[in-house]
Order: sequence, then structure tokens, then C-alpha cells
Amino acid sequence: MGLFEDFSQFLETRLEEFLQANPHLELQALEEQLREQEEDTLRLIADLQTKEKQLEDKILETAREIQRWHIRIEKAKKAGRYDLVEPATERETALLRQGNQLWGQMKGVKERLSQVRALQKQVRVRRQEVHAKASQINAERARAAASQSYNIPKWSDIPNVKNDPSDPLEQVFSRWETDEELEQMKRQMER
Repeated sequence: MGLFEDFSQFLETRLEEFLQANPHLELQALEEQLREQEEDTLRLIADLQTKEKQLEDKILETAREIQRWHIRIEKAKKAGRYDLVEPATERETALLRQGNQLWGQMKGVKERLSQVRALQKQVRVRRQEVHAKASQINAERARAAASQSYNIPKWSDIPNVKNDPSDPLEQVFSRWETDEELEQMKRQMER
């Protein structure tokens, strides 16, 4: 097991070094994690909303049952059926306890739903921040790459020689023309 742990630690270290050397990739990975976390919170919100609706329905049903048994108790009292009053009262009391338990559960679900919604908003904001930072880094990298690959000298730096392969401007155009030819060949091969 030690060899596997050593190898795993080695890979983790290399991955961390790679991500530190390439912050844009680290931000992309973080953005992906945040996207998945946001999706998870949205699923949890949907589940909690379903549970909340189910509890509301059970509470309403229990309230109707309590009302029905309350009416029966009153009816039994008026009719002098005291043998039915006590068991009906016990039934009403049991339904009241059940209703209180359901109410407590629904209150807990509502609190949890509120917390998850707040978390989802935080995750969304964080994801937007990471996305903006990643876009900024990618734009900076693109500008840096463009300035490096097409570093065109000033006229005063260019030698007065026609088609000189050492001419920097000639090199830039040559590379650009070669890239265009390669792209054209790729498109022809795809057809």
C-alpha cells in the first residue's frame, strides 16, 4: 500500500505544480467544480421544494381530519354518547400531535431550503468571479502570445535587403503564409 500512496502523493504534487504554473487551467478546474456544486444545490432545492409541498399537503389533510373528529366529538356530546367522546378525543389529540410534528418538519425543511438557496447564490457569484478572472487571464495570454508571435520590427530596424531570410518582417510573413497554407490543406483533406 505504501508504493501506491507514494505514487499518489507524487501525482498530486505534480498536478499542483502544473496548476500553479498554469493558473488559467486551475481556474477552469475551479469553475467546473463550482458549476457542478451549483447544479447539486439546484437539485437539492428542487428536492426540498417537493418535500415542502408534500408536508404542506399532509398538514392540510391532518387539519381536515382534526376538524372532522372535533365535529364528531361535539356531535357525540350533544347526543349523550359519552362512550364515543373519550376515544374520539384521544383520536383528535393524536392527530394534533401528528400535525405538530409535521409542522416542525416543514419548518425545518423551509429553514434548510433558505440555507441552500443562500449557498446556491454564493456559489453562483463565486463561479461568475472565477469565470471573469479566467477570461481575463485567457485574454492576457492571447495578447502575450500575439505580441510574441508577431513582433514586427520598426522600419528603422529593417535592413535594406529584398527577400532576406533573416529579415524579421519576412520571417513573420513567411510563418503566417505557411500557417494559412496548412489550414487550407487541412480543409481540403476534410472534404
